[in-house]
Amino acid sequence: MWGRKRKGVESAESAAAVGRLQEAVWQARIASAEHSSVVVDLRDAEVARIELLNEALDSLFAEIPDEIDLFDRGISRGDPPRLWIDMIAHVVMGRDKRQYRFVQDTRFGRKILAESSEIGEIVEAITHYIASRLIERERALADEFSPFIGQAPRNLNSIGRHRRWRMLRVFIFGLIMGSLALFAALWIATGRGLS
Repeated sequence: MWGRKRKGVESAESAAAVGRLQEAVWQARIASAEHSSVVVDLRDAEVARIELLNEALDSLFAEIPDEIDLFDRGISRGDPPRLWIDMIAHVVMGRDKRQYRFVQDTRFGRKILAESSEIGEIVEAITHYIASRLIERERALADEFSPFIGQAPRNLNSIGRHRRWRMLRVFIFGLIMGSLALFAALWIATGRGLS
């Protein structure tokens, strides 16, 4: 009476509610398992496409001389999987999981160097990237041995000798300036003390 239900009716309704809840949980678990298997299948397909690109790059990396260690190619199987070309450039799959995206990390952010669904186009972009990095390396090595712009490179002994003389001149100049400052401070101090 007055809104109270009998115990028999309560237990039947709660049993039906629990049965519906268990059915819903069971359906949710099935949906989650199907979704995760689809995600795993997509991820496996993504890794497989990156491995195909990696195999297509074998002949290109075979041409790079052994003494050049700029490039460290490898696949990282994180989320998302990536094919690393060197420390700052890698290939990752696009959002649609069919398109390769060749990107480079710069100090201003990530820069897309190439984007295509064709392996050949990405291999061409990576070939161009590697060639430009090799030219940068050659320039850096050439600049390392010619520190004086506009002059022909000298041998390392004369460069070291020049640096030593420059350091000695700077030291002597600092010694003279320090001595003059000390004498000026003493002169000012004694001049004020006498007056």
